[in-house]
Amino acid sequence: MEGERKMNEIRPSFLRGFLALTYRELKKWLNDPIMIVMLILQPLIWMGLLGKSINIQGLFSAENIEIPSEIILPGIATIPPSQGFIILNGTYLSRIFEDIGSKIMQSIFGVEDYFSFMSIGMISMIVVMTTMFSGISIVWDRRLGFLDKVISTPVSRAAIIFSKIANSTLRAIFQASVILALAYLLGLRISNTFTIMNILGIYLAIFLMSAGLSSIFIAFSIRSTRVERPMQLINLIMMPLIFSSNIFFPTELMPNWLQAVVNINPITYLTDAIRQLTIMEINVQALIIDFIYLSIFATILTVIGIVLSWYYLTK
Repeated sequence: MEGERKMNEIRPSFLRGFLALTYRELKKWLNDPIMIVMLILQPLIWMGLLGKSINIQGLFSAENIEIPSEIILPGIATIPPSQGFIILNGTYLSRIFEDIGSKIMQSIFGVEDYFSFMSIGMISMIVVMTTMFSGISIVWDRRLGFLDKVISTPVSRAAIIFSKIANSTLRAIFQASVILALAYLLGLRISNTFTIMNILGIYLAIFLMSAGLSSIFIAFSIRSTRVERPMQLINLIMMPLIFSSNIFFPTELMPNWLQAVVNINPITYLTDAIRQLTIMEINVQALIIDFIYLSIFATILTVIGIVLSWYYLTK
């Protein structure tokens, strides 16, 4: 019994190693005040400047439509043939076009203001950026010698990999919560169906996306000793992924060839799921499809990422 107890102390359980390494990652991140400030400023600048400056609804307002003093329309069946036409004055026409901006926005974007549409897209963008940069952390651990020290200990290799994935996922969820709170203060219009269960659904969607992306980026970066390598990959694919999704613009209005790309982009399904859970009426069938796609995406990339990471750590 005594020997077994000593053996357990020499070989710590997966959970102990996982919690210790995850705590280290989170503590390292939270102890950096500049990082915390940037966490708040970055989405605030994007939403405050980009979200508020792009007033798409204003393009369709009555003030931007030159309405003539009167319009003569052909007569209709109820008008006596002797008249033959109808005269509409400008005041009447102004009332007709008064709410045209909100109606067009509701029809195209699903909401009456572009800020609400774009700010939810910002959550997806920050989640993607956070998970993509997860690989850089393990590069620094290797360069500083920490990774080699951990590998030389009895800590499970799986604990090393899963702690990185957990850190990336928790950071993404935390940042998404900050963005959602800031967006609400800046004028985000929440749907009437928004409840605490919707928040749990948002976190689940973010978890699936973060787990998949962070796993594959950690696997790609785990053998690298130069930060430039993962940075080059991030710069290569981040913007195409973001702009080939529905973060800033609805899919239906994109060119047909781009729609084909958007419809297989996992960011599109993440953004659609979060929008339905926050600012739009829930389409149960579409929401189920979003979560099925995200689940398949997360499962495939997580398995590939963990297998590759395990191989590189034990090589």
